Amino acid sequence: MEHALDGGLWLHRFTLDGRPMAHLVSSDRNALLAWGAAHGLDASWLQYKPLRDPRTGIRLAAWHWDLLGERIPPRAGEG
Repeated sequence: MEHALDGGLWLHRFTLDGRPMAHLVSSDRNALLAWGAAHGLDASWLQYKPLRDPRTGIRLAAWHWDLLGERIPPRAGEG
């Protein structure tokens, strides 16, 4: 998460109701929009969600894409 709060892209994988999902998270909105445009995502789907920086305890602006199914990038060594 610290990488995302420093402006990098962080892929957070999880399962919800047995379905694999992921959030692609960053404090750099433009980087997320560029990634989304390159992967066929509608910019209106980008979600704002401030995150608490574990280093300081301060909430910082951050955004994420909800990714499902084939939109989740493969793990290293897959596909």
